[in-house]
Amino acid sequence: DANQVEYTMERLRLRELGQSIVGTNLNAASPNELLQVGFSPAQVQEVVDRRAQQPFRSLPELLALQEVDLATYIKIRNRVIAGESLAIFSRLLAAVNWLGLSLLLLLSRYGTSSWLVFGGGLVTIAWFGILFWLVDRLRRFRPKPILPTLAETIWMLSSFVGLTVAGTLAIFRTADQPWLTLTCLAIVIIPIPTLLLGLIYWRGRYHDLLEVSYFVEEGSLRQIRLLIGRLPVIPRFSMFRERYLPILWDRRWNWLNYYDFSFNNLLKLGFNDVRVRDEHLPGLISSLVWYQWCLGILYIALLLWTFSRTIPGLNLLIYFR
Repeated sequence: DANQVEYTMERLRLRELGQSIVGTNLNAASPNELLQVGFSPAQVQEVVDRRAQQPFRSLPELLALQEVDLATYIKIRNRVIAGESLAIFSRLLAAVNWLGLSLLLLLSRYGTSSWLVFGGGLVTIAWFGILFWLVDRLRRFRPKPILPTLAETIWMLSSFVGLTVAGTLAIFRTADQPWLTLTCLAIVIIPIPTLLLGLIYWRGRYHDLLEVSYFVEEGSLRQIRLLIGRLPVIPRFSMFRERYLPILWDRRWNWLNYYDFSFNNLLKLGFNDVRVRDEHLPGLISSLVWYQWCLGILYIALLLWTFSRTIPGLNLLIYFR
């Protein structure tokens, strides 16, 4: 499998990048640093003498030294590097490359696992769906409560658990390091939205149209549409607003609208064009929506790149159409 071979090569490249960032350079390390790496005093002295005559250009050159045996080389080969020391800018650039490559390996197996990408997307859609539901339906307890019904709460929580479990199972079945993949995903989708949500409830909401949903849908038609060309907030043009109506809170299926919006906002594809209104919309809620929208752009790029590498011929359609 060519994809598996390339995935293995990229994992090795990731290890090399990590070594170049944090590894001990044979040509620049002090004797104490070489001792801490695992060399014996005699080996350290021979390394120092050798690099004084000619700098090391590759790690296998260590085996040419009399005092360094194969067991020592195997023990220290993942802790040292050979060659010129990296400047600060080069080290920062290598760290950025290491981070980007780590994300690609953890979230898509370097574009070789569509199910891994789908699993991460399913967890993201479920997480933001319940966040949008909380923001829209759980507004205040007093003086006049604005709360979801018990049935809606049960449906929302049970569906969130079901979608999250399904996405997590897909990750565990396809990822080499599922816990690291989940940790990476959590770092991307949890801290900033949770901070925004906490600020929303801490500040409270006291504005007009408080008893009307923040989310509106286009009522003129229902058809599958590619929504990548539109933004998540409706325009201010008054005649354009007439096409959009607030989603209905008094329907038993209302909770589906929040997953619909989360799906549209991430994948830019859907039947219903659900957006957030532009009037009396708190800036923190708008920030939450825009954060997922930006993640969606990155997710679509990752998904299409993965498809182009896993579905034969699709890369021709994507790149040359």
